[in-house]
Amino acid sequence: MVAFIVRRMWQALLVIIVMSMLVFYGVFVIGNPIDVLISPDATQEIRQQIITQYGLDLPIWQQYLHFMNALIHGDLGRSFVYNMPVVELIASRFPATMELATMAILLASAIGIPLGIYAGYRPNGWPSKAIMAASILGFSVPTFWIGLMMIMVFAVELGVLPAGGRGEAVSIFGIPWSFPTATGLQHLILPAVNLSLFKMSMMIRLAASGTREIMLTDTIKFARAAGIDEFTILRRHVLRLISIPLVTVFGLELGSTIAFAVVTETIFSWPGLGKLIIDSITSLDRPVMVAYLMMVSLLFITINLAVDLAYAVLDPRMRQGGGK
Repeated sequence: MVAFIVRRMWQALLVIIVMSMLVFYGVFVIGNPIDVLISPDATQEIRQQIITQYGLDLPIWQQYLHFMNALIHGDLGRSFVYNMPVVELIASRFPATMELATMAILLASAIGIPLGIYAGYRPNGWPSKAIMAASILGFSVPTFWIGLMMIMVFAVELGVLPAGGRGEAVSIFGIPWSFPTATGLQHLILPAVNLSLFKMSMMIRLAASGTREIMLTDTIKFARAAGIDEFTILRRHVLRLISIPLVTVFGLELGSTIAFAVVTETIFSWPGLGKLIIDSITSLDRPVMVAYLMMVSLLFITINLAVDLAYAVLDPRMRQGGGK
């Protein structure tokens, strides 16, 4: 197990280094932020002074080495637009995105997995067919359209839920959270449901296909022959056997939900990282863009590592294969 963990850690470190190069070069070629930050009426002396101040006159490889040296010491630079450390800027927005993404994934799992198991357990019933048909809609209909329709119905027509914003937040261990308050929870419902629909459809189809396959195996036949009731079979055998692909989806989709919640946060004016990265791209705020992309890369690498370790716990054969 130790060799497996060390092997995965080295692989993760190599991926981080490669991704840092790709991210830094990709942001570098987008454009010159000085053209956005400095007024066209500024003198050449002022332009040169600011370019030198931010190190934008150096070759890209020197800028990258300075960036990596600062990164090792926990410094991601200062935002060109907000004029504050990027770490503080991202930290101030991250709890809102994390709260939204976590709620969306929990909703998708709590609803999608039971519906998927039911659809796979009774595949010929009309409720199962309706569940599978609804899951296709979750894949097909654009997220932004669903979000706009939800605002139109629940906020404009019915007036039962707010159209945007985060609502009242309370500080827990120094971090602001909105779900403990009534108004915060009301503001969280629509964006969380909107963000969870695609993930919910994925959970449904994955759980349904896994359940249908497992219900035909000898394990289930022997369990029934032993007199075990159907609910226990589903809970102890089916859910356990389909847990590995579900763990994979849960982990990877949590990362993708955090990284790509841009559309939902924009539609519902949710003050998270999605709105921040859109504003940064518009203003060519290079330190924020690099830090955000590096954070997303590190997030996916960490989640993949955690999923690999969960594999090793759930299936000992993974440890044996990882040690080869």
